Amino acid sequence: MIEENSHEDDSLKKVSGLYKDWFLDYASYVILDRAIPSVYDGFKPVQRRIMHSMRELEDGRYNKVANIVGNTMKYHPHGDASITDAMVGIGQRELLIDTQGNWGNIYTGDSAAAARYIEARLTPFALEVVFNPKTTVWSKSYDGRNNEPVDLPVKFPLLLAQGVEGIGVGLSTKILPHNFNELINASVAHLKGKKFELFPDFLTAGFLDVSEYNDGHRGGKVRARAKISQVDKHTLMISELPFSKNTGDLIDSIIKANEKGKIKIKKIEDNTSDKVEILIYLHNEVSPDKTIDALYAFTDCQVTISPNACVIVGDKPMFLNVSEILRMNTDHTVSLLKRELEIELNELQESWHFSSLERIFIENRIYHDIEEVKSWEEVLKTIAIGLKPHTAHLLREVTEEDILRLTEIRIKRISRFDLDKFKENIAALEGKIEQVRHHLANLIAYAIDYYLNIQKKYGKGRERKTELRIFDTIDASKVAVANEKFYANFEEGFVGTSLRKDQFLFDCSDIDDIITFRRDGSMKVVKVEAKTFIGKDILHVAIWKKNDKRTVYNMIYREGMQGPYYMKRFSVTGVTRNTDYRLASDAKGSETLYFSANPNGEAETVTVLLKPNPRIRKNKMDIDFSEIGIKGRDSKGNLVTKYSIKKVDLKEEGVSTLAPRKIWFDDTVRRLNADARGTLLGSFKGDDKILTVNSHGEAKLISFDLGNRFDDEYIILEKWRPQQPITCIYYDGEKDIYFIKRFLLENTTNSQTFMPSEHPKSFIERILVSNGSTAEIIFAKDKGKEREPETVNIDEFIGVKGIKAIGNQFTKFKVKTINITIPEPEEEAPEIYEEPDFIPSTDDEGGTIGDLFEDGSN
Repeated sequence: MIEENSHEDDSLKKVSGLYKDWFLDYASYVILDRAIPSVYDGFKPVQRRIMHSMRELEDGRYNKVANIVGNTMKYHPHGDASITDAMVGIGQRELLIDTQGNWGNIYTGDSAAAARYIEARLTPFALEVVFNPKTTVWSKSYDGRNNEPVDLPVKFPLLLAQGVEGIGVGLSTKILPHNFNELINASVAHLKGKKFELFPDFLTAGFLDVSEYNDGHRGGKVRARAKISQVDKHTLMISELPFSKNTGDLIDSIIKANEKGKIKIKKIEDNTSDKVEILIYLHNEVSPDKTIDALYAFTDCQVTISPNACVIVGDKPMFLNVSEILRMNTDHTVSLLKRELEIELNELQESWHFSSLERIFIENRIYHDIEEVKSWEEVLKTIAIGLKPHTAHLLREVTEEDILRLTEIRIKRISRFDLDKFKENIAALEGKIEQVRHHLANLIAYAIDYYLNIQKKYGKGRERKTELRIFDTIDASKVAVANEKFYANFEEGFVGTSLRKDQFLFDCSDIDDIITFRRDGSMKVVKVEAKTFIGKDILHVAIWKKNDKRTVYNMIYREGMQGPYYMKRFSVTGVTRNTDYRLASDAKGSETLYFSANPNGEAETVTVLLKPNPRIRKNKMDIDFSEIGIKGRDSKGNLVTKYSIKKVDLKEEGVSTLAPRKIWFDDTVRRLNADARGTLLGSFKGDDKILTVNSHGEAKLISFDLGNRFDDEYIILEKWRPQQPITCIYYDGEKDIYFIKRFLLENTTNSQTFMPSEHPKSFIERILVSNGSTAEIIFAKDKGKEREPETVNIDEFIGVKGIKAIGNQFTKFKVKTINITIPEPEEEAPEIYEEPDFIPSTDDEGGTIGDLFEDGSN
């Protein structure tokens, strides 16, 4: 018994070895047969099996999805839920499956109805592009009872059109969907040997920044944004979604950001049905433009997506980019078209061959030769002998199968034989053969025509939905809502949000930076925290903005215990947090006697009172900070006096010493900037505003705050000149006449409408914001007569009237075109000085002020 149950002969294997083999098998199965799509047809296995199953059931009518799912289970060795989910995903892409019933909502994220309630059938596009059993390679299904396609013969870059996402074992894929027509254009460009560029396009529309797309390769990324517009001063509307997000996701993220104090909204409404409409209501004091930026910065209204194009090529996963996939798809389509043409040519040649045999058989009455033949073998032999003298022109040898087919011709067909019809049929076949041979000889041109035909038949209504745009970089600290109250304990040297018993300073956001100055001439920038120790004798605490060149600090300090006194002006544009910076001197005992922070570079006048000293003739002097330049924070400054100062008092508030700010408009990101990017709008100061005019006859005056948004399309976007009249030439659809009006805008931020006619056929011909313009009116033919063009000096033609005025009739004749000539714009008067990083001044030891009062030297 012991010997019978002995395991000494069994082979032993370590668990690690078993694990390695089993894991590799499992990983290979998941990657190849479940998660990753084929590069050739763009389908995962479950999607391929669904499409094959639908083709099996296709009869032109809708099928219950439950029936399709049941039929697909013959091929897919998994549950019905996974098949249903995959099928709904294909149907929601609106390309391959014609759906009926509730298939869910890609905007709201609502799921589809149960499979027994919804129906589907293949689209004409799918029937034409996806299937061809003659060119399909088949394999056995998982149970060996049925045949299924290895790859469907898809003649279109379907993988890039639909996009895909999947997670395997150790591998994942994420290919973004692209535009139908752009894919066809790219395939045609590739076939022509031209360069092409492809970018994603989403059914949910929105905006997309593809500056770092990297052709869809690993390591690239795109940023997608919702489309947010301002309905009125207190209402925003989200009308398009970023890819991969639905209205529920978006609203949840907005509510969370509001609860955390990142944004400040009153309420939110979701009115989405077949179109997206999320309304966000704001409090009266909240800026709509800053709220839009905050939504992009702190919610899912902006998302970053990292593509990862992993596909199955043959039987191996490969990482490709979008261009490589497109080229492989296009080349594969060409090979499929070639195989189809070769199959068609062979079928046509076979038809021509048998038609020719049939004609010989009937025309030469070979069928009479077999009337007396008794055996079947002799019948076949007699027919073969009868055909032989007439078959020299045939494309191939006559086979026994050909002879068998001849014996199956009915007597009725022989009796009604019409030689002329046979000749026409053979001629038609020869024409088709010649045409197919021509296509094979010009395969690339044939493929291009194929793509263009697909585009013509199915490309209408598939225009790009997602607008490509380079996004501006949103500084979160500038748009975050002030959701914290900041306090300071000046006596003990603490600052923070938890010191509620101490002095309240200002409201701030939890991502702001705080700048602090102390009496010993030191400066430090810290984050907003509950409690931070700065040091005793705090002089000034404020919110600090990086690269802020307009905030200027003025100070007078003593160097050391007995040293001389200096004055300086400086900006703080960049620092390292939690680092002490010495603004005065490293000498022990240095002290700040006077300090001021000026948000717009103001330079005040102060009175310096010196301590009594027999060597000083005057112990009181006035110092104007505008007489010294703005230097770096490390500069020593200008010498005030070598003698002891008793105190420094403010004598007169200062005005800004900075030049008006030059503002540019960058059309790429549709934002203002002070960095010389885009079109220069001019130099702005104080209450200067920007004029915008749209094609609906609506004018707005907007401040030059760099945070303002200009997402809408404008006819005019320039610096507003209050005394410059605006000219509007418009067509009144009701009266069928062109009018012209000139008017001035009121200095208000409210929208001002100047289009008098609301008729649907009315439109604005031209908006002018300049003097001295002329209009050349080209008249249309009237009853066959031509009228000479007329030139009008606009300023003389009509005076400036009210904004609501109808204006004057421009001409009573029919107009063909109106050509406008605008004089060269006048340049702005140059400023006395620009706004450099720092205005140069005398060296650190020069330009003394106090010395003028010493020893009677004045």
